[in-house]
Amino acid sequence: LLVLARFDLLGTYVPYAFLSGGFLSALAGYIGMTIATQSSGRTAIAAQHSLNHGLRVAFSSGAVMGLTVVGLGLLHISFWYYLLNFIYGGVELGERIGIITSTLVTSGMGASFMALFARAGGGIFTKAADVGADLVGKVEAGIPEDDPRNPAVIADNVGDNVGDVAGMGADLYESYIGAIVATAALAVGAGLGLAGLALPIGLAAIGVFASIVGTFFVKTEEDASQAVLLAALRKGVMVAAVIIVFGALFLTNGLLPDTVFVNGQTLPINSWGIYASIISGLVAGIIIGLVTEYHTSSMYKPTQEIAASGETGPATVIISGLSVGMMSTFFPVLIVSITILLSFFLSGGTVHFTLGLFGIGLAAVGMLSTLGITLATDAYGP
Repeated sequence: LLVLARFDLLGTYVPYAFLSGGFLSALAGYIGMTIATQSSGRTAIAAQHSLNHGLRVAFSSGAVMGLTVVGLGLLHISFWYYLLNFIYGGVELGERIGIITSTLVTSGMGASFMALFARAGGGIFTKAADVGADLVGKVEAGIPEDDPRNPAVIADNVGDNVGDVAGMGADLYESYIGAIVATAALAVGAGLGLAGLALPIGLAAIGVFASIVGTFFVKTEEDASQAVLLAALRKGVMVAAVIIVFGALFLTNGLLPDTVFVNGQTLPINSWGIYASIISGLVAGIIIGLVTEYHTSSMYKPTQEIAASGETGPATVIISGLSVGMMSTFFPVLIVSITILLSFFLSGGTVHFTLGLFGIGLAAVGMLSTLGITLATDAYGP
């Protein structure tokens, strides 16, 4: 409603915000792919010296993708905020914030538009190349996976770069700035003004710092098993999460007012409830990651059952794999549903509906606050 009141001011910069969102989304993927390809040879050389050395080189290259996404995302949001705040400095504060958030939402749409092509194209590329290489190598020629004698392995590895780095990076770039901008817009709707707008952006900034610190904890000893390597990656994510827990506490208590004036009445603000909403999203993200690992790692029963079904033929493999895939979505959906309800009620949704939506948005930002290091754990694979 605030934006509609000055609709004549809104359309000027919207197309440019859309284009800049798409450009930075593509740029993040390009930077990540460039680093991934350049670091592959260095990782191979480092792995000849020690396993930990190879892990550090590979993970550092993956961290470039993670930190590029969050860095460009915050740079993009900050640029448009300060530019529009300067241009519309004479407009009333509420209308000015409405214009800024609406323009930023459009930039998120631009990033989403680019992510559609990068994610879909990258996903098709990596799966088609992976399956083709496996069929030619393991099934027809009887040689191991990723064997250098199989030319299709080149396409497989390129597909990994396109899908796991460029595609994943562009997709999560859109999710990242979309969550921040949507939460900022809801803060304006809830009557929190600049303090509410600054909260998701400040939380994302703390997440960047936490992710950088977490990367230094990803290391292992020699002759480590896959379980130890996964534990090393998990340690980095947990360290980042702990930093965000404490950072979010100071941020919510320092920024949010005690009351808000909405629709002619003064309503109390439960900063501890809003803080709990952030933590609920953060915890939900970690649990979903663990659930995903359980359903996809060869150390656990679901994947072992799929492998065992291969003894009776390809049909049972398809049936078993499809059923495990469907079952693996149940707990993430349940966790997200519970988190939505928790964050809505904890943030005061029963007192002020838009404040409850603001809490849901903060839960999403909390879930994505560790994106810098969680994306690094995915992008370091290629």
